[in-house]
Amino acid sequence: MNNIQLLIKNAFEAQEMSYAPYSNFNVGAALLGKNGKIYQGCNIENASYTPTNCAERTAFFKAVSEGQKEFDAIAIVGGKAGEVGEYCSPCGVCRQVMMEFCKPKEFKIYLAKDRNNLDDYIEYTLEEILPLGFGPANLK
Repeated sequence: MNNIQLLIKNAFEAQEMSYAPYSNFNVGAALLGKNGKIYQGCNIENASYTPTNCAERTAFFKAVSEGQKEFDAIAIVGGKAGEVGEYCSPCGVCRQVMMEFCKPKEFKIYLAKDRNNLDDYIEYTLEEILPLGFGPANLK
């Protein structure tokens, strides 16, 4: 198993921990820190909706809370429980969080949809999915 497959496998494992009783749309993310550690995250819904947290941000916040602030890649999976769905891309808020901690030209985003085929994924850079992104460099 290569590093990308391992990251995707971890995203599917995180998806199983999703708390999505309202949308039934379960998302998992696996974030690779520059330290080589993988931080998993799942979406966590809330009855009042706005406090809901996406899987990607859960992974980032977990990593940052453990002292890691530099990252290489993230794998994201999502869909209805037990189904092979479409590729699940990060929302705008998650893209903005990525912009805070990642180098847009270098940070890789892997979108996968089939836990039985870890070679079926799409790869993007943060710059590709957030062109003209606003980040810390804009405030210097």
